Order: sequence, then C-alpha cells, then structure tokens
Amino acid sequence: MARPRKPLLSIDRIVATARALVDTEGLAALSTRRLAAELGVSGPSLYNHFRTKDEILEAVADSVSAQVDLSMFDDGRPWRTALHDWAVSYRTALRDHPNIVPVLARGPGRRPAALRLADAVYGAMVEAGWPPAQATSIGALMRYFIMGSALGSFAGGFVDDRSAYDPADYPHLGQAHLLADQQEKVDERAFETGLAALLDGLTQQYERLGRTA
Repeated sequence: MARPRKPLLSIDRIVATARALVDTEGLAALSTRRLAAELGVSGPSLYNHFRTKDEILEAVADSVSAQVDLSMFDDGRPWRTALHDWAVSYRTALRDHPNIVPVLARGPGRRPAALRLADAVYGAMVEAGWPPAQATSIGALMRYFIMGSALGSFAGGFVDDRSAYDPADYPHLGQAHLLADQQEKVDERAFETGLAALLDGLTQQYERLGRTA
C-alpha cells in the first residue's frame, strides 16, 4: 500500500501557517520547531525555503503589507481621497494582524510588498504636485499614525469597573468604565477623527503651495 502523501511544503504554506500562529499566539510563539510541528514536517525541511526564523517573520510581515489596497493611487482619485482610502485599507490589514505590527514598524527593509507600498504613496504624492521632500514626509507621518493606531486600543485600555474611577480622584472619568464595551466604535471614530485632521492640515499646506486639492 502506498504511503499517504504529505502536504507539499511551499513558501506560501509556510508563511500562511506562521502568520496564523503569530495571529493567534503572538510573536513569541513562533519558532522553527513549533512551525515545523504545525506543518507536520521536520524542522530542517524549513531551511530549504528560509534560512532563519527572522526571514520567516519578514515574509509574514510582507504578506500583511500585500493585503493593503493600492488601487486608489492608479484609478484617478484625488490625492486626498486616495490617501484616506489607502490609510483605511492599511489600518484594516494591521487590525486583522496586530501581533505582526512591531515587525512592520521597523520599516520596509527589503520586503517587496512593503517597498511597493512606499513607492505607490510617494509616487502618487509627487505626481499630485507635492515636492519630493514633503512627499517623503507625508509617507512617514501617515505610517506613524496608522501604525500607532494599530499598536493597541485606546478604549480597551480602560477597565470595565466603575469603582476604578473614583470621582474624587478622576472627576472627568465618570463614564470611562463604559469605554471597553464600546471599544470598536470609539477606536474607529478616533482613527477617522485623526485621519481627517491630518488630511485637513495637509490640504492647507497643499493650498499654500498654490495648488488645488
């Protein structure tokens, strides 16, 4: 009787399995031994595709960058609309995979999808008429803002316990115990408020350059 065939080991399968492991258990859970066990293979077989665990993490991070929609920079949307829609897509990808954000926060390095993302944003801003130096700054400030919004929940940081907010000590936090229950709504509203403020400020700068948004 023929032996049952083992699932074919591929880069895509390794990355998908590693990403799922990081998503569910965090960065500390990922090791080549644990990953090999999840894949049902021997540890050394991973080294046919990746030399180190760090290379696997880089690939996982890039797979998340690849989920960010970049079509808005090619379909004729005004730069402000494109920047808004890209920021929303970027944050969605990070929100779906929050445990990999610390790796993404290091910068694009040599990761292809991350570099395509940076290239698309910078290119669109320069094409819209922003000076190159300012286009670089826009890409940087947007990344700071989006990454920061994905590193943790503001609303989720407040405990669901009214007694923690004694009005004698915190006279303005009488409703703070309700925040955790409204976490998604509060965090989404905060992101959109911050994003609108950033874009309003950029629009004013753009107009001072003598251009019309």
